Amino acid sequence: MGFFAFIILGLIAGAIAKLILPGKQGGGWFATLILGVVGALLGGWLGGLLFNANLNEFWSWSSWLLAIGGSIIVLLIWGLITGRKKAV
Repeated sequence: MGFFAFIILGLIAGAIAKLILPGKQGGGWFATLILGVVGALLGGWLGGLLFNANLNEFWSWSSWLLAIGGSIIVLLIWGLITGRKKAV
């Protein structure tokens, strides 16, 4: 998969992850792009490690599912790190 295809995959995966997770996540399109690309990297790494998945094709279901799953994981971790504490 080429560089620009990976960026597009990460952007779309990050946007889908934000739609799947309930609640209000901060960040605009650039934060979505970064979280999506990091999530796609994480999902691809975990997919290769656990399932021996080959992520060379843009239109592969495994590429998309692993990228979205990785983006959800990264978004959850980001929410835990940047979560605001409520004042009592």
